Amino acid sequence: MKLNFGTLKRSQPDPFIFEDGGKYYLYVTAGKGTEAYSADDPFGEWKFEGVVFSVGTHHSYWAPSVIKVGDWYYIYVSCEDEGMFQYLHVGRAKTPLGPFEDPKCLFDKFSIDSHVVQTEAGLFLWYAEDNKNTDRIGTRVYVDRLLDPYTPAYQPREVIVPTCDEEIFMRNRYGDGRDWHTIEGAFWFEEDGWQYVMYSGACYENDTYHIGYAAAKSDEADLTKVDFVKHTADGAFDPVMIKNEYEEGVGHHSVLKYKGDYYAIYHGRDIDTNDGLKGDRRTARICRLHVKDGVITAERYADRV
Repeated sequence: MKLNFGTLKRSQPDPFIFEDGGKYYLYVTAGKGTEAYSADDPFGEWKFEGVVFSVGTHHSYWAPSVIKVGDWYYIYVSCEDEGMFQYLHVGRAKTPLGPFEDPKCLFDKFSIDSHVVQTEAGLFLWYAEDNKNTDRIGTRVYVDRLLDPYTPAYQPREVIVPTCDEEIFMRNRYGDGRDWHTIEGAFWFEEDGWQYVMYSGACYENDTYHIGYAAAKSDEADLTKVDFVKHTADGAFDPVMIKNEYEEGVGHHSVLKYKGDYYAIYHGRDIDTNDGLKGDRRTARICRLHVKDGVITAERYADRV
């Protein structure tokens, strides 16, 4: 089911939902800066709030996430500039709608798709970066400790890696016969003694673009020490969400617990193209998740509200 943006005709790729003080905020990928929306209810109408974070001449702001630590709100997002292809940055603000200021670049290499969480052991940064020293080369999910909201420990642990052809982003990407894989868009949460890391796989333009997850039955608060097991069907590809008869390109989501139930807020495209959008047609959608005993399933809605 699409989120309700009224008559607004805009795309909302890589939607990250954040609740604060009973109000809801949505941060999305955009060209000239991170864009945000607000709503009193996730199933109500969302208001476009404009750009809330930008850095100088940088552009192509991908996949933001937000966390509140103390009295500050921190935004993590990758962006580009001359000589820089999608490096993660952080900024901070006194309100969820910013403007987020005091920017800092966290990495001097390709690094995307943040999710920062806080446990009893401190702050942890989930993100994606490339690994070319493996049989299935490509992007995969890492976790690292944050010494403070601006400072990674730079001791990442590789957590979720490509394991099947359905995760291929592009065949023979560099002309050397090797296929490029993509695992990205990590979102961590815990429920009833289980920890989950959900993710997106493959290319958002491909039919096999999907949402999957890994799980661990663990109360370990240091997330760099948790041994997550990637979900499969006895080793076979078994996504939580993938293209169906009415929507495609479903992926890169965040998770919300609302009135006792879990929901995925994800992007997708209508297979029926009469949506009035041009260019990037990924729009924010919502579906219920069933989460129990290390297993996640999705209950998707076919209506177009």
